[in-house]
Amino acid sequence: EHQATAARKFRQYLSDVYYVAPVGFVMCFFGRTDAKIFLLAYGAVSYYFAGKMSRLIILLAPIASALAGVALSGFVCWAMETVMLSIDMLLKKTDIAAFEPDGQSGAPDSKMPANGMKVGVSVRSMNWEVLAKLNNRPLFVLIRAAVGITVIILLCMRARTFSSYCHTAAEHMAQPQIMLSGRGQGGKTVIIDDYREAYWWLRDNTPEDSRVLSWWDYGYHINGIANRTSLADGNTWNHEHIATIGKMLVSPEKEAHAMIRHVADFVLVWAGGQGDDDLAKSPNMVRVASSVFPDICPNDPHCSDFGFVQGHPTKAMINSLIFKLVASGQVRGVEMNPKFFREVYRSKHGKVRIYAVLQVNKNSKKWAADPTNRLCDRPGSWFCPGQYPPAFQELIAERKDFAQLEDFNRGKLPKLQK
Repeated sequence: EHQATAARKFRQYLSDVYYVAPVGFVMCFFGRTDAKIFLLAYGAVSYYFAGKMSRLIILLAPIASALAGVALSGFVCWAMETVMLSIDMLLKKTDIAAFEPDGQSGAPDSKMPANGMKVGVSVRSMNWEVLAKLNNRPLFVLIRAAVGITVIILLCMRARTFSSYCHTAAEHMAQPQIMLSGRGQGGKTVIIDDYREAYWWLRDNTPEDSRVLSWWDYGYHINGIANRTSLADGNTWNHEHIATIGKMLVSPEKEAHAMIRHVADFVLVWAGGQGDDDLAKSPNMVRVASSVFPDICPNDPHCSDFGFVQGHPTKAMINSLIFKLVASGQVRGVEMNPKFFREVYRSKHGKVRIYAVLQVNKNSKKWAADPTNRLCDRPGSWFCPGQYPPAFQELIAERKDFAQLEDFNRGKLPKLQK
């Protein structure tokens, strides 16, 4: 979600608006008003940021809808005026030839319909002199009416399809993120509740002081639903800490256990195998980790040796802890070392797996739980960034600080004290 937005994402979320909004954007350049200038500025800024990060595409939704409305209103007004004018002329049996330009004056003939009324007076934007020059013969009137009616019918048909797509997409996006619904055999609705069940299992079957290691994506779930301590969540701004978690997950099993036993009691992974599990996220984990630990992917910032090649995992991935946590017992020959981790929970559909960390270092856990070892901006404050236990300092010494763009408060925070 932090990557640059691909074109398919624009098409997926905007659907028909993806093609119509640019037309409305161009139309705003003609007959400019304050409102149109606002739409142009809003559209340009929103599109710029939406292209930078896929999660920001939501900024584009309001202005894309407005610009699409500008384009559609232009099409509909043109079609309606064309149809109304043509019907008005045909139903009143106007002598259209009377409006053909005079050879000498170039102006419409002075003949008027029998009823003495001018034709099409309700359509203010139409100029009969211009129409006469375009040759207002019955055949052309019928053609224009047919084109206008066709445009209106096509827009109505497409509107129904677009409306159906919007409702389907809204239903899909409105579903709770940790509960999914699908169709089983015979069309029966199946609720996949693996994630909530896993968090409730943590809540009901682990000690209250348990620390759970997972990728940061699930930190809020572990805190809010399982009521257990996570090592990181969506509000963890410390890039080096996220990188440290990444290193623990992508390192070989033995090396990873030597680190994890000092900071966690359980490890939770998503193992759904549908493109949103931890194996799919592992290339991002290793890239984040390598930005702070240069030894992970030396001279290769993209960590191209870690991942899948033609659907098969590379050697570096096979040796990683995250691969074993997800694939253990599922892929032939992949098993966890019983000395380091023990699986204690697997959800009904196999989408979540939880492992107990064996040989947890009790001294490190006791040190981290001691309030006197917390750094706070002032005595009794809630703002107390965590510290790593002394046994973890050897790993911390290997880190290279990453100067992230968001770190705009660097050097401005008050000095922390015990």
